Amino acid sequence: MQQKLIDFIRSRHPLSVVDEDLIFQYFEPVLFPKNRIIEEAGKVPEYLYYIISGYLRLFHYNENGDEVTTHINCPPGFFTSYFHFVNTAKSHENVECITECELLRITKADLDTLTSKSGAMKDFSIGIFQQSIAYNENRSAELATLSGEKRYAKLIENYPGILHNVPITYIASFLGMKPESLSRIRRKLIL
Repeated sequence: MQQKLIDFIRSRHPLSVVDEDLIFQYFEPVLFPKNRIIEEAGKVPEYLYYIISGYLRLFHYNENGDEVTTHINCPPGFFTSYFHFVNTAKSHENVECITECELLRITKADLDTLTSKSGAMKDFSIGIFQQSIAYNENRSAELATLSGEKRYAKLIENYPGILHNVPITYIASFLGMKPESLSRIRRKLIL
């Protein structure tokens, strides 16, 4: 499984044989069943995950006790509650496997060791965290400025597999709307 991560990194950044050996050493392969919470709210996230296959989401409960999905990730890519992982702070969000997930994981201590031993991995990690910040800023802007219909169309255009793997209730929550509103939008787009 580590070879898939190496190929992903190599497509964006050059790696030496030593870098590859470090990736094999520090990233642990794991398999989780669907609907498993792998990081709990109220705790410091233990791991940064690289998704080989499967779908994950970040969610929390609002003041009414309703689940609010704040992020859904499609493979491949990295996933965790980034701010809390990087700052070793308690997260208010859960990380849940929506589907069965094949993942690689690394602890914060091991990531720090890896990036201190490998300049390539340090540069790559900085790039990933910068992408995460840019993604979150863009997502906030889209939630504030795009209509629900445009948010849905953009999601489906960028991640067409999401409809076949993620329940509509999670997608609606992620898009900032009620499931009924998303159903109306989907019916309108089909007609």
